[in-house]
Amino acid sequence: MKKNNVDVDRVMATIEDFKKDLSKAKKVNKIEGDWNAGEGTQFSATVTFEGGKATLLADQPTFLGGAGKEPGPMIYCLYGSASCYAATFATIAALEGITLKKLRVTAESFMDFSKVFGLSDNPIAGRVKFTVYVESDSPKEKIKNIEALSKERCPAVYCLTQPIPLETELVIK
Repeated sequence: MKKNNVDVDRVMATIEDFKKDLSKAKKVNKIEGDWNAGEGTQFSATVTFEGGKATLLADQPTFLGGAGKEPGPMIYCLYGSASCYAATFATIAALEGITLKKLRVTAESFMDFSKVFGLSDNPIAGRVKFTVYVESDSPKEKIKNIEALSKERCPAVYCLTQPIPLETELVIK
């Protein structure tokens, strides 16, 4: 059964599978991209996913030395965060039996690039704001509960609010 464009039966089966073996809940996402040191788009990565593959292109905005002809890295971060939050919200709503007529997420990042250029020690990211627009016949209290659960369970929200260990490895050839 689908609700809010979420395959609820599949999600329920996944939950049951994870209950039996929590190690199945662990997944690794990976991309590998290349910087173009010549002319044209600065960065590209061909990403694979269950349904195939796609090439993503990124170009810094002009104030950061790019041509601004493709989305910049921060736009992809916002897109990923907003789409993850929307997916979490829609899925939790579906699992709770709530029908969404419309769901829109606006994501904004408030950035200070002075540190990028060695001009200050100001934090680069001040905050990220999601504005969630929901149309539903369900009571407001139920929608507010979905929002609270989404903030608690969304992987993107977790990444934005919790320190995550970063490893870097330099390979020189």
